Amino acid sequence: MQKIKIFIILITLFISTSSIAQNQIIDQVVAIVGANIVKLSDIEIQYNQMKAQGNLTGGDNAKCNILESTLFTKLMINQAKLDSVVVADEQVENELDRRLRYYIAQFGSKEKFEEFYKKSTLEFKDEFREIIRGQMVAQMMEGNITENIKVTPNEVRKYYDEIPKDSIPLIDAEYEIGHIVRQPEISKEEMEVVKQRLEELRERILKGEKFASLAVLYSEDPGSASKGGELGLFGRGEMFSEFEAAAFSLKQPDEVSKVIKTKAGYHLLQLIERRGEFVNVRHILLMPKVSPYQLGKAKNYLDSVYQVIKDSAMSFETAALRFSDDANKNNGGLIVNPNSGTTKFGADDVDPSVFFVVDKLKIGEYSKPVVMKDADGKQAYRIIYLKTRTTAHRANLKDDYDKIQNAALENAKAKAVKKWINEKIAKTYIKIFDNYKNCTFENNWLKK
Repeated sequence: MQKIKIFIILITLFISTSSIAQNQIIDQVVAIVGANIVKLSDIEIQYNQMKAQGNLTGGDNAKCNILESTLFTKLMINQAKLDSVVVADEQVENELDRRLRYYIAQFGSKEKFEEFYKKSTLEFKDEFREIIRGQMVAQMMEGNITENIKVTPNEVRKYYDEIPKDSIPLIDAEYEIGHIVRQPEISKEEMEVVKQRLEELRERILKGEKFASLAVLYSEDPGSASKGGELGLFGRGEMFSEFEAAAFSLKQPDEVSKVIKTKAGYHLLQLIERRGEFVNVRHILLMPKVSPYQLGKAKNYLDSVYQVIKDSAMSFETAALRFSDDANKNNGGLIVNPNSGTTKFGADDVDPSVFFVVDKLKIGEYSKPVVMKDADGKQAYRIIYLKTRTTAHRANLKDDYDKIQNAALENAKAKAVKKWINEKIAKTYIKIFDNYKNCTFENNWLKK
């Protein structure tokens, strides 16, 4: 304990006496957890970021809430050192890059991001690196605390029974929807025509025409064509693998790739800039078109499948497995909601073109083949199946067991973490300095 107190005195003196020419304190210690300090800047950085993003909550207690979250992180870090739990530098950098890509995407460009925060992406990473590291260590420790937490059916029922009747959540109407998809074939002749068109555009660019101008005129990527084909900075793991390989192989600005093929179609790429593990390119996308003849063949194929199901010669699930071109055919043809990872869709989550069809179906019914566009914008046909439909209702164990079970599990995990925090607080040296002693905390950080 004496060594810790000496450490506290030294580190407090060092940080509190750091000042600028006007003798203004630029940072100070506001709390200590074990051998870990919490600086004023730790609070201010997170406060300013949350404020800028419109995520600030807690009113006058907002900074106190941030402090408590930081105290929790420091407590986890303190225990992680004792347990030899570490997060590799590479993991931290990958997480920083992932978050940075997300933020940049929200602003639309790296330049707008830097202008808003008044700092470069490198400065942003330097500022948040240790904060992110601490959060990742805390997540790993929390995972260790809760990894063996499970809830039995009796515990799920007990959790549900203890919810006040007027607090039982309202569940919106939900749908389970399946489909059998038939993708029309694209002829080799059509693919050759598209490749040849891009080869001609490449020749024009190499002879001096502007890539950006041709992208505006010819690219079939609506998201980038109006911007001269520019995609903005992206890292690895965000694009089709073939696209990334071509983009990262370009060495010099304005260098143009050969024609490449991805699931979306055929592309030409031009390098704009390379910044570390990020690259920015322009591209021109041309997509081979499905001929009316091939589209008609796909419809006729599904007409036959529809008749087989209608005649009860085969169940929808079996037909999906045998005839569908969609990846979900092994799941009985059920469509997975990307927002929840389940097969349940709220009305607002259902694609309007699908909702228009299922709204007219009874449970267990399926449609005749209807035209669709896949994720890449290509036309296809599908049969749509309505497996279940629920009306808006208060959550109950019969219809919503999985949701209640998840809520009960999260509640059990939260209790385990809170118990762990209280046990560690009692055994760990913790000091909150005067300027934050009036905070209202959920946990007993201000232990006597």
